[in-house]
Amino acid sequence: MSQLQSTNATLDYFCDFKKICANVDAVEIKLNQLNYLIGKEDMPAAVAKLWAQNSACFDVLNLLLAVRDKNTAVIDDHNQLQPMKHYFTSADLVARFLRESGLEKLLQEKRIKNLVDYVFGVETGLDTNARKNRGGNIMENRIAQIFTAHHIPFEKQVESTKFEQLSVLGEDTKVFDFMVTTKAKRYVIEVNFYTKGGSKLNEVARAYKELSPVINSVDGFEFVWITDGIGWQAAKNKLEDAYYMIKNVYNLSDIERFIEHISNEL
Repeated sequence: MSQLQSTNATLDYFCDFKKICANVDAVEIKLNQLNYLIGKEDMPAAVAKLWAQNSACFDVLNLLLAVRDKNTAVIDDHNQLQPMKHYFTSADLVARFLRESGLEKLLQEKRIKNLVDYVFGVETGLDTNARKNRGGNIMENRIAQIFTAHHIPFEKQVESTKFEQLSVLGEDTKVFDFMVTTKAKRYVIEVNFYTKGGSKLNEVARAYKELSPVINSVDGFEFVWITDGIGWQAAKNKLEDAYYMIKNVYNLSDIERFIEHISNEL
């Protein structure tokens, strides 16, 4: 427990700018058309004029509220639920959307200078929701770098159905993060990193406690779990149970023990 690391974040963990740019590029033309509304005092009239030219440009208004799904429900004047896209079906409804959301005032006062730049900021904010997934990818990349540095041959994202022997796992396909094959056996490896506690950690520990003996019962296969992160401090008991039930449990500080073991079998 004393070896657990507080973070595995590198600088590219915080924002995926490639994805952000792609999302903005997909709506850039419509946003540039909506820029016409900036500074207009008579917003309903400006909306009506733009609607007559190209009503499709209003389809991206949800992004101005940092909402990706246009089907997100809101309550209308009659206390009825409506999907947000309902407000994009006429010039009058668009004008109401801008007024009631507060966007009209921001546009009139030119608090927003350019909607393309504005949405770039919105997309950057929305992208932070994906950090949890990137945390897992960073851990996988870290392990891959360690294997490569020690000349350990490995495969990534290996499906259980690739091996008839692993049919003991059931009909559902299980995808393992890594597989290392030596002269002695195939090591099936799962890796993860948790900076925060929660029920997910309990579920993972329980699942691997059940998975490990099944895989280890198959001749020539062995299960390995590499995990780290101070999130385990909140699930110490679950990790302890798994540690004594699973033959191979490592963190980033003691992974060298595993490297040394498999190096001797290559």
